[in-house]
Amino acid sequence: MEGQVEVFCGSGRGKTAAALGICTRAASAGKQAIIVRFLKGKDSAQLEYLKRLEPEIKFFTFEKQTKCYNELTEAEKEETYNNIRNTVNYTKKVIDACQCDLLVLDEALGLVELGLIDVEELISFVQKKHDDMQIIFTGRKMPKELEPWVDNIYCISTEKEKQY
Repeated sequence: MEGQVEVFCGSGRGKTAAALGICTRAASAGKQAIIVRFLKGKDSAQLEYLKRLEPEIKFFTFEKQTKCYNELTEAEKEETYNNIRNTVNYTKKVIDACQCDLLVLDEALGLVELGLIDVEELISFVQKKHDDMQIIFTGRKMPKELEPWVDNIYCISTEKEKQY
């Protein structure tokens, strides 16, 4: 899958877990993976666990809120938007410097869905990536404009879900 662009989208759970599985496979093959996370809030327990996977799998989030974006006040949304812009700029640097073999942009599709970035920004990531760098986008909704730039699209849906 080297150099491919993939999308894990849909309403079901497991998109991030699928991407993390690919990161684990890449790391076991001696490759460097970076996961950049958007829109999920800051879950310190999960972040602490993921940090244990370094240095083979690096994990970055610039969000400071503990809540998801839709739960934020307007002031918190403004602060989060600024953090998202910083994260997007960081992502550009990762791509420009070819700092990894596999780059996961977790919930990047949600940024487009919420109108926080334009789909053209995601397309520019694909256009600027090194030929052998793999990029994975996750999120609920796949923008049609991104489709021509993607090699594989996996739609994850829920057939049945037991409520706990």
